[in-house]
Formats: sequence, structure tokens, C-alpha cells
Amino acid sequence: MTGRWHFQNETFGIRKAEVGSFGNNSYVVACLQTASSIIVDAAADADVVIDLAAGTEPVAIFTTHGHADHVGAAGDVTARLNIPMRLHRADWDICPVNADEALEPGPFRLGDGTLQLAHTPGHTPGSVVITTPGAALTGDTLFPGGPGATRFPYSNFDQIMDSLESKIFSLPDETIVMPGHGLDTTLGAERPALPEWRERRW
Repeated sequence: MTGRWHFQNETFGIRKAEVGSFGNNSYVVACLQTASSIIVDAAADADVVIDLAAGTEPVAIFTTHGHADHVGAAGDVTARLNIPMRLHRADWDICPVNADEALEPGPFRLGDGTLQLAHTPGHTPGSVVITTPGAALTGDTLFPGGPGATRFPYSNFDQIMDSLESKIFSLPDETIVMPGHGLDTTLGAERPALPEWRERRW
């Protein structure tokens, strides 16, 4: 496989690119042994997303949630690579692009390794976070400085906080958080602020 890894553990490498006018992050997660990969959030700029997967063999697009800015290139990428777009079924009604398959929580075998998919409702009903030891791709569920927005009619602040505390902050402090927009952080850097987030309610 060619290209530098933004993150690497014993099993997987992760690449990252900022795309589109909303500064979305698209990712490719690839098995280091087999080159099997997934694209996470084909948000915009199909050529950039496809280049990000160069030297790997994508099997699907995993979409962290159904907002339009996270699926802008999904149709083009699925057609050009002949792979399905997967999205948690709870977000199918709010997504402007029709998903090909449901994204199911739990373990997902990719090459010689296994990713974990957690259902983390709150920002949207079908938000998911994808983890491998040392890294969490959090979509718009967690950012540096707080949880994702809950201003939408189908969003819920208490629910997103429950999702974070029960499913994400149970991971080690050194876990790198790779959000749907902007810079990385770590769970250790964010953990002390959890009570503040609860109190301010955003």
C-alpha cells in the first residue's frame, strides 16, 4: 500500500483528508496485511476520496450519520468503485442519498482484523462511531471541546451524552478521536470536561 498513514496500530492504518466546503474529514481504514479497506464518510470531492484509498481494496463506504454534508460524494464513489454505501437504518429517512445496506453495530471483520461499530444516537438517531485500538472515528458525535450539535428535531442532548459516556469514554484515555470535521483530540484530553458539558447542555 502506498501513502502515509495518519494513524497506525498493529492491524490497521488510517488515512485522512479534508474535503468539501464544510471542512469534512473523510477517512480510509485499511488492513495492513491484506489491504482490504473501508471508506468512512465519502463527504465530497470524489476524486480525493478515491485517491485516499489508493493501494487498498475498498469493500464499502461506512457513513457515520445521514447528514447531507457527509454523503456528498457517496453516489459517485459507490458507482466508480462498485461498492455499497452503508448507513445505520435509523438515519435512512433523514439521508438525502439512499443507502445500499444497513450499518449494523458490533464487530466488523476487515481483512485480518476486526473493527468495532458502536451505535451512538444523539446527534442523529443513527449515528455510529468506528473504533480500533488507539483510535475512534467519531463522525459528528464527539469533537475537541464537546459533543456534536443537538439542535435538530430528531437530536437529543441527554442521549448523545449517554452515548459518549457509556460507549466511547469507556475506551482508554490515549485513544485518538478523529472527528467528522476539524482536528483530532484524545479521550484523555476531553474526559475532564464531561461534567461541564452536561451542565452547559451543548
